[in-house]
Amino acid sequence: MHGAAQRLATHAEQILGVPLPVRLRAWDGTEHGPPGTPVIVLRNRRALRRILFKPGELGLVRAWVSGDLAVEGDLYEALDLLAGVVWETERPPLGPLDAVRDPQVRAAALDVARLAGPFLPPPPPPEEAPVRRLGGRHTKGRDRKAISHHYDVGNDFYERVLGPSMVYSCAYWQDDATLESAQRDKLDLICRKLGLAPGMRLLDVGCGWGSMTLHAAREYGVQVVGVTLSREQAAYARKRAAEQGLADRVEIRVQDYRDVRDGPYDAISSIGMAEHVGAVRYLEYAEDLFALLKPGGRLLNHQIARRPQDDEAAYHVDAFIDAYVFPDGELAPVGSTVAQLERAGFEVRDLEALREHYALTLRAWVRNLEANWEECVRLAGAGRARVWLLYMAASALSFERNRIGVNQVLAVRTPAEGHPGLPLRARRWTALSARSDTGRDGTSPDRPDGSAADRGEAGARREEPRGRAPGSGDDGTTPAPRSPESV
Repeated sequence: MHGAAQRLATHAEQILGVPLPVRLRAWDGTEHGPPGTPVIVLRNRRALRRILFKPGELGLVRAWVSGDLAVEGDLYEALDLLAGVVWETERPPLGPLDAVRDPQVRAAALDVARLAGPFLPPPPPPEEAPVRRLGGRHTKGRDRKAISHHYDVGNDFYERVLGPSMVYSCAYWQDDATLESAQRDKLDLICRKLGLAPGMRLLDVGCGWGSMTLHAAREYGVQVVGVTLSREQAAYARKRAAEQGLADRVEIRVQDYRDVRDGPYDAISSIGMAEHVGAVRYLEYAEDLFALLKPGGRLLNHQIARRPQDDEAAYHVDAFIDAYVFPDGELAPVGSTVAQLERAGFEVRDLEALREHYALTLRAWVRNLEANWEECVRLAGAGRARVWLLYMAASALSFERNRIGVNQVLAVRTPAEGHPGLPLRARRWTALSARSDTGRDGTSPDRPDGSAADRGEAGARREEPRGRAPGSGDDGTTPAPRSPESV
């Protein structure tokens, strides 16, 4: 009689129709599969029951989150190899046995069921969001619960994963960058694209732990309103503002963006928030932000995008992400996002793709999580830590393989006369070196005279009169921002 590992590997290949690219180790200690590859460890029969009751991605994830399944070796390599057979195989996932017509597949599935033991469905791990959520999709109440599921898991946990910047979106990398410098440069890139200057009002939609809000107030002298649906994030952001002496320039609200009514604003930043909006609400989102801007005001929409499908009606949210990470989150192709912004009245002036930057950011977060693993488990629980490890590692691969991307879209509420307030060569923000090469007064450390050739955005923004609209210099120019980094 063969051991459990060989039986499982043989049946998996029959069911999937392709060779299994990883090694298996079963609860009886037996192993089978190609040597030198990552090892998928089924620690008990319950792992197999989880997979059988939810064949495909969700069953595997439930086994992983519960700790019934583990990976020995390189997790990135294991996910990359498994993607080709679990997520990309042409054979559909195994359904009810009475619907399986192929006799070989049916026999294999029956033997796997015998191996699984008493066939009782294990309950989902407690980290899984409820399948039935109250209220219609993307109502205010349901969105509030979805945001809480993801973000209200403890600020201390997020500090260990995200690092001191507490920025939960793609950074902007250079070869010698650290995560902190790359996140700082991302925030500054956005401020430059928005043309921020002292005296302006900025609305930061989905402000998270306040990093963009505080950066804009501190470095650009603007008045900022940050809104979030997470009470934990809001409390953390207010504390940071007080500690940095910015409470007079920063207001943090627990508020839905749909309830903001105190416009107009000179600029709006929306960083990693629009993924929560949903296709059914996206035009409303774009119209609301358009209405909150002054004529000539700018929106910077920083958003993850998926590849377009031949049949867009067939798009469905990834089962793992929906159940464990971002309940009700949705991704759209970047073309759809641009079209909706234009329908709302915006003129789209610039689009920058930062896909590779997010992969680098996610790998940095994975390193942080692994380096602080015991502490993260203590703070959020082993299941939550496993959710985050899987989510971030799999997402890094998705960005690297061009399955998903991320884009910064700069849009303007262009006045009726047609002048958007941007220079003819609008991409001056990518022409200069990073902040480390520019002094606080806008001069280069190597050129104390601060000649025009060395002037950066810091110097340019201080020459604008307070309250001047974005990019409304007498010569039609806007402050010249900094170098490319991460998303």
